[in-house]
Parts: sequence; structure tokens; C-alpha cells
Amino acid sequence: MPKRVAFVTGASTGIGFESALRLRKAGLLVYAGARRVERMEPLRAAGIKVLSLDVTEEDSMRAAVDLILAEEGRIDVLVNNAGYGSYGSLEEVPLDEGRRQFEVNVFGLARLSQLVVPAMRAAGSGRIVNVSSIGGKMYEPLGAWYHASKFAVEGLSDSLRLELKPHGIDVAIIEPAGTDTEWGTIAGEGLLAVSGEGPYREQARVVAAALASTSGTALSTHPRTVAGAVLHAATARRPRTRYPVGRGARTILGLRRILPDRAFDAVFWNAYVRFSG
Repeated sequence: MPKRVAFVTGASTGIGFESALRLRKAGLLVYAGARRVERMEPLRAAGIKVLSLDVTEEDSMRAAVDLILAEEGRIDVLVNNAGYGSYGSLEEVPLDEGRRQFEVNVFGLARLSQLVVPAMRAAGSGRIVNVSSIGGKMYEPLGAWYHASKFAVEGLSDSLRLELKPHGIDVAIIEPAGTDTEWGTIAGEGLLAVSGEGPYREQARVVAAALASTSGTALSTHPRTVAGAVLHAATARRPRTRYPVGRGARTILGLRRILPDRAFDAVFWNAYVRFSG
């Protein structure tokens, strides 16, 4: 039997990088895509095929999928991991940046799914793993565009799961909590650049510190842990629809389910203030 073929996006660092490695070690033939190809050299050394990929560019996405299908004749697993966090007050973030947030986090994911589904449907099987966030179920101040994009990923994935089920294709959602990657530091720096000096500066200080606490602290989860959830979602005979993963993920999502909005507002903000020092 030919090896199953996986395509992982956003694979230059963090969750995507570790997921590509885990899938390769599990015996899959893995293609890894990202804009920063030079940062994927360790993946190449591990036997993973690396591709230049920009999920905001149609030609780039189409070329990557066409190449994999030409070389392998199949794509069994798509891991939509590419994404970033755009933070800042809704008042101050330019609409063009809000559109870019959706272009990367939602439309790139949707377009790659469109491109791989025909081959999966023809094969009568396939797996799409969408990396969302606990931020797709809860919210933070100054994170309106990021959370809106992840809420969209959640709804898109649920609808997609139902419509693809008759064709033998399953869809799973990964919901990480704070992960020890550069993501939190970059998001916090972006937040301070937009809202660090204006009317939201006090909130910005607290939220930026909380975002930074996900990088290299006891509050963070190693991306290898998230990659384990990706591996299960990609290979299990019957994957779960959702994988909350990381320190505090289940607790936060549990509180969101049971607490009224105002109570969750208070609990969450108090926690942010405490964590940020």
C-alpha cells in the first residue's frame, strides 16, 4: 500500500513544524509549506518535502497542491495550521489589517480545503485538520479580529464536517491554549504598536504581558503536545471533532460553557491582570 500523504501549512515554526515531524515519524509521507522556506531545513533533513507557500496567494496555493498531486497522486491529510494573531483595539486597527487577518486565518484555510477536497472525494477518504484555538470559543479585549477569525474557523469546520461526511472525508478541529512559540510575543508586540500609546494603553499593557506569558513560561504548552493532538486527529480511525489541548484549555472552555457572559468577563480579566503581574 502506498504511504498516506500529508500536507502541513505554516510549518516553519511551532505547531506546524512539530506536526510535520510527528506525522513523518508515524510513517506518513509529509509535505510542509510556509513562506520562510529556509527555516524548514531541519524538516528537509528529516525526510520531509518542503514547499514555498503563501496562503494569501492563489497561485502559491494552487502550485503547492498541484505539485503534491503530480508527484504522489493523492493528498490524504491536510493540516491547515498557517495563521497569526492580529491584536489591537477595534477602533485603532485599520480595516485592511482586519481583512488580512481573515485572509490568512480563514480564507487561506478555506481555499486550500477547496483545492484538496476533489482528490479526497475521488478517493472516497481524507482528513482535514484545522488548527483553531481556544480563542475560537472565548474572547479577549483587544483581540476582536483574531477571535472573529477563529470563531469563523470553528463554524466553517463544523459545516464542512457535515457536508464532507457522505464522501468519506472527516474534519477535526485543534483548539490549543497558550503554546510556547513566537506567536504570543509577536502578537503582543503588534498589540503595543497599535494600541500601546493611545486610549487603550492600560489594557494593552496587561494583554500584551499575558500574550507574552505563553512563550517560554510555566503557563505555556510545548508545541509537541499540540502536534500529538494533530497526529491523533490525522490518523485515528474515528477522530474526535475537537481537540482542546494545552494547559488550562479544558478549564477555560468549561468556564465559558457554564458561566454567564458578565461572570466570565470578570474571571478572565482578573486572571489576565494576575498573570501579567
